[in-house]
Amino acid sequence: MKLDKQELVRVLRTEGDNDTADRAERELPDEVDTDRDGDALDALGLDRTQLMAKLAGGGFGGTIAP
Repeated sequence: MKLDKQELVRVLRTEGDNDTADRAERELPDEVDTDRDGDALDALGLDRTQLMAKLAGGGFGGTIAP
């Protein structure tokens, strides 16, 4: 699954997770691919299950591409 880094950062900040949002801004590419960037997401304490839960809740809006 692909998503926009800035949208991910926005959701993290909305949830009050500013430290992770700051690290994501520095460490992730502009377009995050959960398969390709899985290790980087893990290093931030984020996993695909968490991202899918956020997506199911509408946290990322329409920025997802298959």
